[in-house]
Amino acid sequence: MMNPAQIDLFRAVLRHGGMTRAAAALGIGQPHVSRAIAQLEAGLGFALFVRGHGSARPTREGAAFAREVERTYAGLDHLAEAARQIRELGTGPLRVACQPSLAARLVPRAIRRLVAEHPGARVALHVPSPDTIWAWAASGQCDLGLARPRAGYTGVVAEPFLTVDAVCALPRGHRLARQRAIEVADLAGEPMISGGVGAFQETVEARFREAGLAPHFPFLAQYTAARCGLVAEGLGLAIVDPVPARDLSLPIVLRPLAPRLSIETWLLRPAERPLGHPAQRLVALLREERDALTSRR
Repeated sequence: MMNPAQIDLFRAVLRHGGMTRAAAALGIGQPHVSRAIAQLEAGLGFALFVRGHGSARPTREGAAFAREVERTYAGLDHLAEAARQIRELGTGPLRVACQPSLAARLVPRAIRRLVAEHPGARVALHVPSPDTIWAWAASGQCDLGLARPRAGYTGVVAEPFLTVDAVCALPRGHRLARQRAIEVADLAGEPMISGGVGAFQETVEARFREAGLAPHFPFLAQYTAARCGLVAEGLGLAIVDPVPARDLSLPIVLRPLAPRLSIETWLLRPAERPLGHPAQRLVALLREERDALTSRR
């Protein structure tokens, strides 16, 4: 009966051209190698080597057997390589669902670093609505999600990822641009650009009500870039996320809002599926990019 140790010693004798040399290379006694080869030959029913003068040359049968052994080991090497790729690269594209504010710079930078560490890694980056991101995380349709807080979703592991303070976007030369901070009362009578239906817009409108103001929202744009674009054209002011707004090359100024209005982003993953190595590493890189971003503020 063959065992893996006998096959390993058989390959070592072939590689080194003799049992004494194989034993020396492996750091074991020559008699141990000779016994193992003899037992293997007895089990196979034919001689593997022609012995003589400290050398061991394979017989015809030994050479044929050696070819089969190498085919088997080539298959094992393939399995080892497949295991490495699964470990380092996962079983397919890493699926990331991200809100627009982080999709332009922070997340791509983390993905670039992941690919630099693991060439061949594949990532699919999607930018759907926050509710869709939560739904995908709950159903396992994405491996990682970055989204605004939402309630009512089960099957999701969620943790705070990033908190920033909203800013007021104004056209250059606007009368309020000279102020260091903008209070809600300063916006009385100003045309405002709405962010569309959602928790953030509801909070903004609540701030106006608390100040006893009835805001005027003649325009609506879902994303920060679009709202800032309308601001640049002099169509109104907007309360926006500073992360994407600061990356825009537009003739606008950004001023802190007082009192502060926090914008939260949460990191999501499916609760029933542990993160693979690529996803774990991407999470670490995302946190490093987040820390670099917040240290620059």
